[in-house]
Amino acid sequence: MEDTLYATYQRRAAVIKALAHPSRLLIVDELSRGERCVCELTERIGSDISTVSKHLSVLKKAGIVLDDRRGVQVFYRLRCPCVLRFFDCIEAVIEEKERAIA
Repeated sequence: MEDTLYATYQRRAAVIKALAHPSRLLIVDELSRGERCVCELTERIGSDISTVSKHLSVLKKAGIVLDDRRGVQVFYRLRCPCVLRFFDCIEAVIEEKERAIA
């Protein structure tokens, strides 16, 4: 495989890998409804703030979210809301698999 093609697949895998955790999927889902501060996400997920911050760091590094510091609070939002279409695709795969099993 040529180097540029392999690099493309590596970048894609990095984004998918960043989404591959239930808490991070919940964060993306919450951010689909609008900007949230870390404290809101911590409450929603039910984890401590350092764990949620680590998840947000993974999502930010992958380019999925953006942050905005306002005083002592940090707010997050989706960088590219089209990631939500990926959720639709995942649901279609799950439904198709369940139909095949039934």
